Amino acid sequence: MRVLLVEDDDRIAGDVERALVAAGYLVERAKNGEDAWFLGDTEDYGAVVLDLGLPGMDGLAVLKRWRGNGRSTPVLVLTARGSWAEKVEGIDAGADDYLAKPFQMEELLARLRSVIRRSAGHASSVASIGALALDERAMKVSLGGAPIELSPLEYRLVAYLMLRRGRVVPQQELIENVYGQDEQSSNAIEVLVGRVRRKLGSEWIETRRGFGYLMPEHAA
Repeated sequence: MRVLLVEDDDRIAGDVERALVAAGYLVERAKNGEDAWFLGDTEDYGAVVLDLGLPGMDGLAVLKRWRGNGRSTPVLVLTARGSWAEKVEGIDAGADDYLAKPFQMEELLARLRSVIRRSAGHASSVASIGALALDERAMKVSLGGAPIELSPLEYRLVAYLMLRRGRVVPQQELIENVYGQDEQSSNAIEVLVGRVRRKLGSEWIETRRGFGYLMPEHAA
């Protein structure tokens, strides 16, 4: 899943980016408000980690413009502005959660998982469809209680489809959120889906020709 990290401090951004990548996310970074606003308004991300004290355009203004333009991407505000009044202002502007600096990286990851789950309509960190279960915190997939060995690409594919179960996901959206780039061909996704089907069973991922792929909401 692609995450937009908006942070002008190189040290903090480096620490957060390494933690996000280790947790399985594909990270793109913006260092100022103008770049952040443009990327968030023209690209689709699974979530945004947004600092407020940015050069060029304040993060709060960026967030208000996104929401004003109908962008509903979940946003975790990460900032040194920790007073209750500033938190209220951030939430009212459209933030899904608010984390003050300094912070623990595990809390940031937990809050990010939470806002992503809520945006997809799920409450628990463990998503399941019948015997198939996804544990986001442990980055594990199991079938009938038995762990399934997946590569990072395979895990990202399963996680992305499970969190959007019941919805047809276009190939291009999968390419961007599994590979992190749009240069991959549709054949790359087809090959990846084939590998996952061999490990899970063909019934877990349906192909909708001309539209994309679907993970059913209920086990067959």
